[in-house]
Amino acid sequence: MRTRTTSTASEGPDATVPPVHEGSPSSATDRVAAFYGAYVDARSGTPDTVLADALRSHFLTGEFRDRLAAWERGNDADGVFLAQNAPRAWRVTYDNSGAGHTWTRVRLTWGDEKKPTYTHLSVQSDTSSKLISDIKEVEAPAGG
Repeated sequence: MRTRTTSTASEGPDATVPPVHEGSPSSATDRVAAFYGAYVDARSGTPDTVLADALRSHFLTGEFRDRLAAWERGNDADGVFLAQNAPRAWRVTYDNSGAGHTWTRVRLTWGDEKKPTYTHLSVQSDTSSKLISDIKEVEAPAGG
């Protein structure tokens, strides 16, 4: 999902049009964004575990779901977030690709708007299937 903000001459130079979100099922990065957007919704507030499980089945490889379940049992946390709670926001950006994989950076936002904290994840997708095959916590990228 890409977000684009534009302004039009008729609205003045400082006016903006609401963000446009667009994506493609052929883009691994867009699929990661779609997954995190839906998964955060499913796990926030009153969690919908049926939806969360369905999203995992649709967007994650079977082998990774098995590894994630084992990690979750050992850490008493949600392996998609690598945390016990759901974040309040997420941001997804393309990072790299090669050797049959695409890596996407996911920034999860925690806390209130005045003092947010972030978790940075590297999400690996298989190029052929576009399915997520690994999630690891990484250092914050330079500048953000």
